[in-house]
Amino acid sequence: MKFYNLLIKYRLFTGIALIIIAIITNILSSFWPAFIPYLIGVVFLFGHFFFGPLRLIQEYMEAGDVEGAEKVLNSIKFPDLLYKPVRSVYYTLKGNLAMMKQDFDGAEKNMKKGLDLGMPMKEAEGASLLQMGMLYMQKNDLRQAESYIRQALRKGLPDKENQAAAYLQLCSIMMTKREFRASKEFFRKAKALKPTTQQIVDQIKQIEKYISRIPG
Repeated sequence: MKFYNLLIKYRLFTGIALIIIAIITNILSSFWPAFIPYLIGVVFLFGHFFFGPLRLIQEYMEAGDVEGAEKVLNSIKFPDLLYKPVRSVYYTLKGNLAMMKQDFDGAEKNMKKGLDLGMPMKEAEGASLLQMGMLYMQKNDLRQAESYIRQALRKGLPDKENQAAAYLQLCSIMMTKREFRASKEFFRKAKALKPTTQQIVDQIKQIEKYISRIPG
């Protein structure tokens, strides 16, 4: 795995070096001895621009190294050359990092680009739609937030933690709209999922203190 990551990290430079070696070999000898470095060099260059180095981001994200992840994303100078599903993931990740930095306008712009390109899996699309809903909650645009969160639930979310988060957001929106019966129903659905993420568990405990006292 480490070797593969190193290969991805230095794929561009390795590809360029191999092309240079192939050109020198071609000049000093002939085409056929240069064919293999030509071929490998072209494959490396193609892989760099078509698939990009996004695989490297995983270890940075797992380590909580936002700066490292951002550095990998910033190393992609020509995102329009990326394979369409990879380009979608690229913009989604840029949106996620912008959200972490409280750059809501940048997050909205990049996440919309990712969604417009289409996500490779329905669950991934659902998660992106949920994030868009969370983004609009931060911007206090409840109409758009509700729309995106409902779309996320329809598309499907990857696990019960995301589903519970979606239902809790809808619960909050319904409370603000004074639709108390709907609010209680969304809370019931969130609680029934028995999420274990501490932040979601804390939210459920906080809402539970007063939701039984509201009408509906």
